[in-house]
Amino acid sequence: MLTPEETAHLAHLARLELTPEEITELSGQLGAILDYMAQLQQLDVRDVPPTAHAVATANVWRPDQPVPSTLAAALLEAAPVPEDHFFQVPQILRET
Repeated sequence: MLTPEETAHLAHLARLELTPEEITELSGQLGAILDYMAQLQQLDVRDVPPTAHAVATANVWRPDQPVPSTLAAALLEAAPVPEDHFFQVPQILRET
């Protein structure tokens, strides 16, 4: 179990401002998480192959195929002040 001082230190490192009640509550929660991680570290996983997912996955994406798009032209037509193939916008940064 983490002490309240350790939890407060972790909160400081994470730039979290916690009340004393939150620190007390989180000390128990973080301690339980660390205890569970300690249990997992005791497991013998030498014969378990590395995996990226818990279940087998397949690529569900379609092949990337370029297609002509008219969306850009339609958006530029709706722009108040188009310039070439771009939107003209007011300057917001100025050199001083």
